[in-house]
Amino acid sequence: MDHTPASAITQAKKDLVTSIKEKLEAVSSLKSIFRVPEKLLEANEKMYIPSTVSIGPLHHGKEGLKYMEDRKWHYLFTLLSRQPNQLESSLHEFVNALSDLEKPARNFYAEELNLTCNQFMEMMLVDGCFIIELFLKYSLEGIRRRGDPTFTTPGLLNRLRCDLILLENQIPFLILQRLFQIVLIPIKYDLTLTLSELAVRFFRKMLPGDKEIVNEKFSQEGYHLLDLIRHCFLPTYARVMSKRSVSQGDLETESATKLKKDGIKSKSSKAKSLLNIKFANGVLEVPSFTPHHHFTEMLFSNLIALEQHQNDSQPFTSYAFLMKALVCNENDVKLFRNRGIVIMDNYTEKEVCDLFKRLCGKVEYGEDKFYFAGLIEQIFEYKRTPRSWRKILKFSWLKTRTST
Repeated sequence: MDHTPASAITQAKKDLVTSIKEKLEAVSSLKSIFRVPEKLLEANEKMYIPSTVSIGPLHHGKEGLKYMEDRKWHYLFTLLSRQPNQLESSLHEFVNALSDLEKPARNFYAEELNLTCNQFMEMMLVDGCFIIELFLKYSLEGIRRRGDPTFTTPGLLNRLRCDLILLENQIPFLILQRLFQIVLIPIKYDLTLTLSELAVRFFRKMLPGDKEIVNEKFSQEGYHLLDLIRHCFLPTYARVMSKRSVSQGDLETESATKLKKDGIKSKSSKAKSLLNIKFANGVLEVPSFTPHHHFTEMLFSNLIALEQHQNDSQPFTSYAFLMKALVCNENDVKLFRNRGIVIMDNYTEKEVCDLFKRLCGKVEYGEDKFYFAGLIEQIFEYKRTPRSWRKILKFSWLKTRTST
């Protein structure tokens, strides 16, 4: 007969529940906030290091970023004090909401954080509320105070946008979501926007692609803001699989002007996702791309840095290498510009070439992770097809399309 005290059994069950909960938390918050690889930092540190504001622990307290610390605390105050005489109770509610999230939030960071529980939670509270208040003030002009330097200082808002997309400058999105759930918005604004919708409004001017698809993809789950932006670019077409890997040497033979000489046409695609590139019947369809000075390079540099820590395919790294091959000289860019693929506002042809060369400069190229290997294989097969056969194949392809 088992004489184990009931209290001991109860404690054992509690311990088991705690153990299982911790394992589930570790799985649900996979490491997703990393240091940028040293090789990439050496190539162009400015693309990865915040210039104006620190978010999270990796750059907290750095000398050049202290100006915005006061601004962050001011935004926290305005967010908490919207309900009259409720600042302390609001603060209690926010802190209580964060208390259960400390362990899963820490698990998002790839390195051990030398911060006490209180230090970590205070940082998450201040930085998280700063981001939420920034998004609110951007969308709801009526809650801005006159003369707010964030909106009146020339260039500051764009610098903040740039800093908020950096891989090393992220906090878990679950922190932002939990804080946003208890934010009080004045009734007169009747705000029905979700946090994701507020975020996409804030970044929208900088994000290429169809507005509807960006809004739709931004509402999906993500680990942090950079990861949410990443979802906006991911291909929506089924990936074309390949029987072989593609080397950099293979790619170097596929510039836009060389493809034209091989009888392959290039045209702007109506696809809604930037990475929806496809090849069919001698036509390479590439979604239009409008580079923005500084922001585009910074965004793609950090998306590529994020992919360096992933074991599966690397669509953004692959896109950069593919575009580097396609527009390897100014004549290639001119061809793509005439086809409506590259839309240039303030860029020259040379600057577009240089942009993709810099993006690929120090990146580890994994041939087995090249996302567009199947597409390159299709191009190789087409080039091997005698030109006399191409018209026959084209007719068969058109006949199949019209009959379905």
